[in-house]
Amino acid sequence: MPRGFKAHPRHPAVPYLVRLHADIGGRILDNRKEAHRLVEDMKHVEAVLRMYDPNYNVAAIIGRRRINGNPWFKRGTLYRSALEALRAAAKPLTARELVLAMLAAKGITNAPAARVRSLRGGVTNSLRNNEGRTVERVGEGSPMRWSLKH
Repeated sequence: MPRGFKAHPRHPAVPYLVRLHADIGGRILDNRKEAHRLVEDMKHVEAVLRMYDPNYNVAAIIGRRRINGNPWFKRGTLYRSALEALRAAAKPLTARELVLAMLAAKGITNAPAARVRSLRGGVTNSLRNNEGRTVERVGEGSPMRWSLKH
């Protein structure tokens, strides 16, 4: 406790903190139940895998982490936004420049660096997947610069 702080049982924060503690405890219980259900589901999947291949090594399966979606671009709109930014650009852009232009078009100026890196990865993958069809690499070297295909 901070120096000079005197806890008082009738302090207005006490009931709130009690409710908060109870809420967190309830969420922990719910998560434990959900974890138990997920473990049971995994066991069923493993059993079906073994039906198809009794020698299959399920220990080699790596759990896939789910990444929360990004708050600015819904699923399927990232590449379209990148194309719009390329159309508006006067010169070929790198994936990072594209992301910054896309965010600026949405009025976002203070995006966390980790989100920008994540978006850059998604934009880069989309550009590579569509290389030769709708976009093309301009020049050589790194970082790659992209433009619309003519």
